[in-house]
Amino acid sequence: MTAQISKPELINELKAIAGDAYTLTDSAKMQAYCKGFRFGSGEAMAVIRPASLLEIWQALEACTAAGVAIIMQAANTGLTGGSTPDGNDYDRPIVIINTMRISQIQLIDNAKQIIGLAGSTLFGLEETLAPYGREPHSVIGSSCIGASIVGGVCNNSGGALVQRGPAYTELSIFAQVTEDGQLELVNNLGIELGSTAEEILTNLDQQKYTDADVKYSEKRASDNEYHERVREIDADTPSRFNNDGRRLHEASGCAGKLAVFAVRLDTYPIAKKQQVFYVGTNDANVLATMRRDILSSFKTLPVSGEYLHRDCYQVSKDYGKDSFIVIDKLGAKYMPKMFALKRTVDRIAGNFKFLPSKISDRMMQYMSYLWPNHLPKKMEAYCERFEHHWILEMNNGGVDEARAYLTEFFKTHEGDYFECTPEEADKAILHRFVAGGAIGRYHIMNSDRVGAMMTIDVALRRNEQQWFEELPAEIDAQIDKKFYYGHLFCHVMHQNYVLKKGVDAKKLKQQILDSFDARGAEYPAEHNVGHEYAAKAALKGFYKKVDPTNTFNPGIGKTSKLKNWAEKHR
Repeated sequence: MTAQISKPELINELKAIAGDAYTLTDSAKMQAYCKGFRFGSGEAMAVIRPASLLEIWQALEACTAAGVAIIMQAANTGLTGGSTPDGNDYDRPIVIINTMRISQIQLIDNAKQIIGLAGSTLFGLEETLAPYGREPHSVIGSSCIGASIVGGVCNNSGGALVQRGPAYTELSIFAQVTEDGQLELVNNLGIELGSTAEEILTNLDQQKYTDADVKYSEKRASDNEYHERVREIDADTPSRFNNDGRRLHEASGCAGKLAVFAVRLDTYPIAKKQQVFYVGTNDANVLATMRRDILSSFKTLPVSGEYLHRDCYQVSKDYGKDSFIVIDKLGAKYMPKMFALKRTVDRIAGNFKFLPSKISDRMMQYMSYLWPNHLPKKMEAYCERFEHHWILEMNNGGVDEARAYLTEFFKTHEGDYFECTPEEADKAILHRFVAGGAIGRYHIMNSDRVGAMMTIDVALRRNEQQWFEELPAEIDAQIDKKFYYGHLFCHVMHQNYVLKKGVDAKKLKQQILDSFDARGAEYPAEHNVGHEYAAKAALKGFYKKVDPTNTFNPGIGKTSKLKNWAEKHR
């Protein structure tokens, strides 16, 4: 350690801030914070779990003075390892500051906007807004596993909702380390909270501000231009992707290169009229035509358009049943508890060499066999008939538009559709949600006969016609199973590959990524670079601008892990 205080002294300082129980140094207890949800792991000197914004600030002061690297972490639900250490080749010890004890959500302007503190979650936001007849930016997908509001903004996550786009704000409060190594607090939240860091953070934590202290300006609290961008169906660039410089601003897209205390975001009125249409076809060109027609001619944009290939439908049914049932019967709020229990079981089982890895997944999979088929009969019939499935959700005036369009469209095109009952709609959307976890479960249960699992999160050009991937024979021959799903309106696809044994996953992935480069696609689209993808020039430049000393989350986007962005150890 290059600092003036020793490792034991820093740990004692952290314990004095958060308490012994919330300052972890035992490797077994830190594992849940040092290992990514799906990807990446490494070592940390300590994990601290502060109870207030002021405690975060105090921990940052101690860590900065000690010269350690800092990783800010919320729910740790990212898919590319972006909120954990990656390997053990850092030049400094790492302290992880986990913010999930700080989950407060504050409402302003009659709930038209919210302030989400560092550990607040999308699910908590849904519950908070419901009595006001409003809903958050994201109401699908990762909200069900407890993803944090701040984490979503920091990663420009989401975008499944076509009318709203990816998570974005220009109103936040954060700490950064300046070029001369000084920790400073920046209040761009648009609320008068005081002058010193201690005063500002305490007042925000305790909501000690008045309506008069809340300022309104031209700064955005959402990507309020996205609805226009996604309609530009002839543009030869993607609608959204993580390397897009147009949506990198302070907290937004910072990927943990700033310590974000809170963000301010817009909310939305719950639609008075909603309807889900379930579409099936055996011709990918049919969905391409529908996408262009709807985006170019409908007065009301769709809420979402979630795509599932038949193979993905089937793996979601067979290996995502337990998650589906837990959410369907107990509610989404139970999922974080289930994941915590899974981590505990796997950690304990890891002490016994005779037990298989990921034993919690194996146990839950065997238990799921006892449960009867959980999917609606109409969906099952479509799985038999059709290769491509599209869950089209409309609201307000768009419901009648879609009904009239679909009726006429399928008079002359291959395929069919049905209107979902409320129960069928909920189950169709939930079935799509559990697909990602189900693919991981499939890989675990078949690990004895298959090779590595590889995921690609890609944004295709808005004018791309050949959206459904057809791999060259020499690449396809190396893959055991392919699972495709995604957000078809914005051309963001999640492509998952389970490789055959002995295949070089790194080499194969680069071949596939090269093919995307040739087509003008961008990646990643919404999962951010983490430690899996290389940050391109715009993103890397942004990281260096907001974190000139490389104190926070070093190595993200395959950048330098060393202090001051050094390229190699001296």
